[in-house]
Amino acid sequence: MKFNWGTGIVLALVGFISFIMYFIISMNIDKKYDHDLVDEDYYQLELEFQNDIDKLNNARALENNLSWKKTDEGIIIVFPEDLDIKNITGKVFLYRPSNKHLDFETQISLSNYNLLIPDKRLLDGRWNIKVYWQYKKTSYLFSKEIMY
Repeated sequence: MKFNWGTGIVLALVGFISFIMYFIISMNIDKKYDHDLVDEDYYQLELEFQNDIDKLNNARALENNLSWKKTDEGIIIVFPEDLDIKNITGKVFLYRPSNKHLDFETQISLSNYNLLIPDKRLLDGRWNIKVYWQYKKTSYLFSKEIMY
């Protein structure tokens, strides 16, 4: 069999198509490349997005908003000290973009102005924190991307 330009072009195309097919199959089979939607109820959350914007605006209107700090015990979320802690309710949602199995939610129960999220629940890396909280029937939202 002669090796000419036509044979070379056919072999190059077959090699290229084989590489692309290998790449596609390995991306679909390998679990480390498995990426899910951000949330299972993504479209429902999108419909409620305006409520979150209103809650963020309420939080920005506060004289002192929430803050956070990293300590050896974990993450401490600090609530404004000019508010009565008995009237603060809500929940904290921690979302791990790289692994949905690490996501968790906790209720806000305060004995002082600090809420501790223990270090044992958190791995190093990026976390998204959302604090949905109410004070005297007004809803607020604190949202932050942090590196732990």
